[in-house]
Amino acid sequence: MAQSRMNPEQLAFQEHCRSWLRDNAPPPPSERLPLTPLEVMTEGQRDYLVEWQGRCHEAGLVGCDLPTEYGGGGHEGFQRIANQEMARARTPFLINIVGLSMAVPTILVHGTEEQKKRFIPGALSGEDIWCQGFSEPGAGSDMANQQTSAVRRGDDWVVNGHKVWTSLGHFARYMILIARTSKDHKYDGLTYFLCPIAGQAGVTVRPLVKMTGESGFNEVLFEDVVLPDSLRLDDVGKGWKVAMTTLTYERGAAEGAGGGGTAADPTAKLVALAKKTLRGGRPASEDPVVRDAIVERAIVAEGIRLNARRARVEALTDHPMRLPLQSKLLSSEFTQHDARLGVSIAGAASTLYKLDPAAPDSGRWPLSYMNSYGHTIAAGTNEIQRNILGERVLGLPKSK
Repeated sequence: MAQSRMNPEQLAFQEHCRSWLRDNAPPPPSERLPLTPLEVMTEGQRDYLVEWQGRCHEAGLVGCDLPTEYGGGGHEGFQRIANQEMARARTPFLINIVGLSMAVPTILVHGTEEQKKRFIPGALSGEDIWCQGFSEPGAGSDMANQQTSAVRRGDDWVVNGHKVWTSLGHFARYMILIARTSKDHKYDGLTYFLCPIAGQAGVTVRPLVKMTGESGFNEVLFEDVVLPDSLRLDDVGKGWKVAMTTLTYERGAAEGAGGGGTAADPTAKLVALAKKTLRGGRPASEDPVVRDAIVERAIVAEGIRLNARRARVEALTDHPMRLPLQSKLLSSEFTQHDARLGVSIAGAASTLYKLDPAAPDSGRWPLSYMNSYGHTIAAGTNEIQRNILGERVLGLPKSK
């Protein structure tokens, strides 16, 4: 947020963020952190990141714009400032990405007062980690094809089924869960639940190992899991509508309750890599083809940054959802193309992985490139996102 657009209260908060982050820099982690929260897989990584999120919440940098009765700061327009300052300070990321960017906003829109007061504070502090129970072996891009069932039994629901690709499921206390409560209707037969999974009878969490060697996500099996009706979010049969709220935030079309950390100029990283990588005895940065490729990435990065600014100015938007909806599409592919270029610049050395001391940038480039495919699939594949943009923004007929 440009300083000229801030009011005095926001400017004072920006200075608070800067001074607190300067004086409270976290100690180096005892073990290597992954690139994003979605790859956190050890207890040491979790404990370090949970402690950091808790400190940020206590300092007022998480949940800034939320009501105080739910553990927030009670302000307006502060969260984006906090995110920007955490990114500027290159702090660790906040671990509870599902809680902050999906669960909290969805509960705010659809939850009861009791649910808001019960679930939001712990998500903000990091005490309660959340995961997302949408994807199933047969329900990925076709999310409405949910087969996990929830059958009414008095004041309870009995859940049976199988969720997959569940990031942070091994550390999560709660899951935002879609289950089928009626077989008579595809969309209206879904209901949304706030489901405890840590220590819950009938819940089994199994790690899934990716090609990177990381196991940050999992499959979760439900066998006669009993949920009280008080954990249902919104009405029976409104699960699809509630899920669309979640996806609006997950896909970047609306801002969640916290973020920031670990950001850096991606072009600067490529330039630094090119300067220290030799080709024929000369730095790769002197190769005109490499220089042209890096400049092209810099242009795209600047376009994404300016689009984000433009999206916040109503008078500059030709369609209210075009820029927000394309955010996930562009950012995920930008990360992928950047990592691909980094691998190309590193050349043969990019075959050295993160545990090899000779790997350029500690193996960042091949790790980032392999991980990038998950980001182009998550939250609805980029092909699905293009369909959404075509149908809802450009008015094109539905694809078959």
